[in-house]
Amino acid sequence: MSWFTKTFSSTIGRKVIMSITGLFLCSFLVVHLIGNLQLFKNDAGQAFNIYSEFMGHNPVIRTLEIVLLLGFFFHIYDAYMLTSRNKSARSVKYAVNHLDQNSNWSSRNMGLLGTVILVFLLVHLYNFFWRARFGDIPADSYGNENLYMVVVESFQIWWYVLLYVIAMAALCFHLIHGFASAFQTLGLNHKKYTPAIKAIGYGFSILVCLGFAAMPLYFFFQS
Repeated sequence: MSWFTKTFSSTIGRKVIMSITGLFLCSFLVVHLIGNLQLFKNDAGQAFNIYSEFMGHNPVIRTLEIVLLLGFFFHIYDAYMLTSRNKSARSVKYAVNHLDQNSNWSSRNMGLLGTVILVFLLVHLYNFFWRARFGDIPADSYGNENLYMVVVESFQIWWYVLLYVIAMAALCFHLIHGFASAFQTLGLNHKKYTPAIKAIGYGFSILVCLGFAAMPLYFFFQS
């Protein structure tokens, strides 16, 4: 086994990969949220459909999709490996260096939170990404695929809205712990600025997840 494989299959190596991919996925959440805010424009979905058409056909974006997919894969895979290893060793969850009785609920349940998010992600990808890429979505009056109507119809289904909101709550708790934990794992923690990192993590987690949860609730109650 090479030093590279040995390093990144070790516990600390997997923690580093989790931290880097986690922060990368945080940047994706910001971009994704900003793009999806087009849904709130009062233009019958024109802006959102133009945005979706651009994201679905731009070669640079299509290339970045592969990077994003790899980020998700390594984050999920290493999370699974670390959780399995921690259960076997009866140690604490993957990144915070203190005892269970002193840890918060999020840190003790990262595996559960991650599972909820993964289930939602699979449903979400099928409902939007898969249908947009491989399905037959009719065009709007401007010739773009009318993904806006797919969103509106999906957000009128009560169980999907409920799943979406629950997943955003799980994501919020996941991010609250994971954001600060990522900086700690990468060695970027100090008594002077660690409180600021935690505060930014709380603010980021709450704002992003509220932004996403507002979308299904907005269309559901409009209907």
